[in-house]
Amino acid sequence: MPFYHTLGKIPHKRHTVFERPEGGIFHEQLFGTEGFHGFSSLLYHHFPPTQVKSVSEAKDISPIPAVDKNISARMLKGMNVAPKADFLESREILLFNNDVNIACAAPTESLTKYFYKNADADEVIFIHKGSGTLKTLVGNITFSYGDYLVIPRGIIYQIEFDSSDNRLFIIESFSPIVTPKRYRNDFGQLLEHSPFCERDMRAPSKLETHIEKGDFTIKIKKENHLHELVYASHPFDVVGWDGYNFPYAISIHDFEPITGRVHQPPPVHQQFEAFNFVVCSFVPRLYDYHPKSIPAPYNHSNIDSDELLYYVAGDFMSRNHVEQGFISLHPGGTPHGPHPGAYERSIGQKDTEELAVMVDTFKPLKLTQAAVDLQDESYVTSWLFKD
Repeated sequence: MPFYHTLGKIPHKRHTVFERPEGGIFHEQLFGTEGFHGFSSLLYHHFPPTQVKSVSEAKDISPIPAVDKNISARMLKGMNVAPKADFLESREILLFNNDVNIACAAPTESLTKYFYKNADADEVIFIHKGSGTLKTLVGNITFSYGDYLVIPRGIIYQIEFDSSDNRLFIIESFSPIVTPKRYRNDFGQLLEHSPFCERDMRAPSKLETHIEKGDFTIKIKKENHLHELVYASHPFDVVGWDGYNFPYAISIHDFEPITGRVHQPPPVHQQFEAFNFVVCSFVPRLYDYHPKSIPAPYNHSNIDSDELLYYVAGDFMSRNHVEQGFISLHPGGTPHGPHPGAYERSIGQKDTEELAVMVDTFKPLKLTQAAVDLQDESYVTSWLFKD
């Protein structure tokens, strides 16, 4: 995160004695990434965060490619991912490479029976349907439709949903998720031309401190294996913390679109970036205002990247048939563009109400069997003009 935040009680100086009111001292933990170089926070626990009582045998959850070398445009029906009760079991990885996993999920129950930590990846959870509270060791964040939950690797969390009807689009990044460099100054502050700013980001606002001993199960994802550890104290025993490494929420509805006289390229929609991929937000906006502008995107060649678009809501004028939760994949090496008739239909249009999340990867994506099972077989030939 590019800004400082603190919750609870902390000592005046770091790495100094912080006395507990009942006697003894709090236990300091440096919580950081990329060794001692990346974002970090200092946490103060009632109990040492190191007390492991047992470790169970790991479960291999590595995604398996059903299509390894893909050149075909594909459309997946993401809403057909079946609901499942358990939060982790509901995650269906559809596409992946060495930089990112992309999944859909429809959990019907809250994650409250155990705690979860992704030690492999930063997570971006887009809330397509549902609302609730993300509970973490550094505080809570409420969320609702349209929110991105950005959860740095290593954050221990639970999720409480308000109902059983939830749909999530999940991006797991094996490198840190950050804001685009061109939106930031040398000190990390978001600049005036950025389509969002720090006040749009909702940091944890309520710190729940649990002073409990017992058996507390934490499931940890590491190297695509799910490990189950039992700790001797509640992981949410933090009395205070400060720093730059923490989860936050930001709504896609707070993204301010950048428009122009003629059609703007996809980078103007960028929301996040990581190593070898970017995430973009397509939101309701005015179309181009040159008197002869063509609002529909021009045909373009994806030579060096795969382009994935998760359709959230609205009317997608560049496609002839798209429903909520559809996922289009246009692989590198081939050109793509608007469907027949869409280019012409867009002329004279003044605005769009479309809402979508795009992920552009700079290494090819592999498809799992789950993705293959969701695809519309006719999509690859849908650009043919009918006689």
